[in-house]
Amino acid sequence: MTLRDLLIYVGNHPESVVLYFAILPIAALLLAWIAGVEGRNSPWNYLYSAIIYLSAVPGIFALSLNVYIFLFERGSIMNLDVYTQLLPILSMILTLGIVRRNVDLSYVPGFGKLSGLLMLIGATIGLMWLVDRTRIYAIVSMPFSVVILVFVVLMLVLRFGYRQTFGRGHRS
Repeated sequence: MTLRDLLIYVGNHPESVVLYFAILPIAALLLAWIAGVEGRNSPWNYLYSAIIYLSAVPGIFALSLNVYIFLFERGSIMNLDVYTQLLPILSMILTLGIVRRNVDLSYVPGFGKLSGLLMLIGATIGLMWLVDRTRIYAIVSMPFSVVILVFVVLMLVLRFGYRQTFGRGHRS
């Protein structure tokens, strides 16, 4: 089974996917109601962390997949599968918004690592897109110092994202 086969199967049988991504914002609302102002304290902050990861991992995957399809495969937005490519992103945004409204995300364990991972993925996709779009004639017509500057900036963003994800010394 390929990833395409899996996405087609999930698109044809969306009941469990819709249920999963509907439960996450509802669980965030329920947790906010139960925890109240104590949401930043343990064990509530760990429950918030679990809800965030359960929504963000598929959401980040869907976002990365969409960027890949639209930038590299040159896919049409009209072929977007709502259940596998749009619903995870909407659920992630809604869940993060609900959690952020009820608790400061700096108190949620692991959130710094997640935002660093998102930045790392974004910088990597940006670098891949730049390499894909750059042709020999584009490099020749562009000053070499600009190419080096763009490369250095992307590497710094990658390094910052890597430190946010795997580094030590900051709260997460």
